[in-house]
Amino acid sequence: MKKKLGVIGGMGPEATSYFYEEVIAHTKAHTDQEHINMVILSHATMPDRTKAILTGKSEVLIEKLVKDAKILEKLGVANIGIPCNTSHYFFDQVQQEVAIPIIHMPRESVKSAIRSFDNVRKIGIMGTDGTIEAGVYHKECESLGVLPVSPSKERQKDVMSLIYDDIKSGKKGDKKKFNRAFEELVTKGCDVVILACTELSVFKRNFDVSERCIDAMDTLIYESIVRSGAKYVE
Repeated sequence: MKKKLGVIGGMGPEATSYFYEEVIAHTKAHTDQEHINMVILSHATMPDRTKAILTGKSEVLIEKLVKDAKILEKLGVANIGIPCNTSHYFFDQVQQEVAIPIIHMPRESVKSAIRSFDNVRKIGIMGTDGTIEAGVYHKECESLGVLPVSPSKERQKDVMSLIYDDIKSGKKGDKKKFNRAFEELVTKGCDVVILACTELSVFKRNFDVSERCIDAMDTLIYESIVRSGAKYVE
């Protein structure tokens, strides 16, 4: 029996739209009725996650995340997916307020990266300043015995510009910015690079990227489908 999926979205809106489209595309279904029932809260006015982390002023953000999770719980969803990597810094504060499980995208993505390649020792992380500074992925890597690697300050500026100046602004994205950051991480010896921001997932939709890139959004899509009792198809 299929289970209803809840989604706390809008961070950003295009990334949530992409998530929804990809869940549909990768669910094995021949009729409307074979798809997953979803409740999507596209909360576009959610406070900026990176700003909340870097300034330490996160009370309003946490309050809104918890409120959305409780709304979804009341609506009878079985699992909650949050297509926003940076927000997972507040995962524990939100999860403790609801009984239903929230899919931990960073944790599952690191597991996926390790499973996907042989002898993974170093994992590069491409994400927002908030994700990097807060160690959202670094913590998960270290707990599984692999070394997390961040871009240099200059290349991190490229990543942030790609996320905020390009994708969040409605542009396709500058591939040169992406390539500079990715190539630096490879030079640093990374066996795999995690695209740890859903705006980078949107970028990947627009451009071909190396097979050494693991998209956290893809992992969330897979987990969302399987945990909802449906079959995932490539």
